[in-house]
Amino acid sequence: MDQLLTRRSLIGAGLALPLLALPGCTTFGGLGGFGFEDAIRRLLQVSSQRAFANLLQDNGFFADELTRISLPQQFGGNAVTNALSGLLGTSMVQDRLLRLVNSAASNAAEAAAPVVYDSIRNMSITDAVSIVRGGPTAATAFLQRSMGDAIVNAMFPRVGPALSALDNGIVSRALQAAGGISFQGLQQHVASRAAEGIYRAIGREEAAIRANPSSLNDPVLAGVFGVLGR
Repeated sequence: MDQLLTRRSLIGAGLALPLLALPGCTTFGGLGGFGFEDAIRRLLQVSSQRAFANLLQDNGFFADELTRISLPQQFGGNAVTNALSGLLGTSMVQDRLLRLVNSAASNAAEAAAPVVYDSIRNMSITDAVSIVRGGPTAATAFLQRSMGDAIVNAMFPRVGPALSALDNGIVSRALQAAGGISFQGLQQHVASRAAEGIYRAIGREEAAIRANPSSLNDPVLAGVFGVLGR
């Protein structure tokens, strides 16, 4: 990106992608030659825009059970070990660490949003009819396969600085107490789990749109997914 985008502009950018019919793609009658590939892109645009609208909030990942990032197993996973809690000297260690890693994910997700939007705009869609007629998250699954590690790679450089900026010493103390994991290991854990959460959030929005395509007042999505999506 040529300039730093605010969270609001990153969210809004998802709906600004062009929706031009592609040469040779299967079209849906009565919608001006609008193609199934275009409908899939539109579905993913709206789904990702809705997902990032929630995830880019300060507590976006932590407040959502579907996307909340658990602690690494070296930290005890979702149940911090008594030894680690004792070394840190607080009964609130689990909540503090959980909130910190999830806040870092929310901050780093700013780097993921434009990567997702660009991928939706540029990806080559094969067998579009099968995706339209697929399961509730078929388009999201296709997006995930198409992107590979792109979200993780985009977020990783941002997670470290976010962790450092939010840290008041608890991360370094936890790393020393737990052992077996470095700062970079924690950084990779947060980036990988955050990427998984982003796809789950997009998939949830896709499923909701497929279940009630007319709710968007979008004639293309209502037409394509309301008829062929059944």
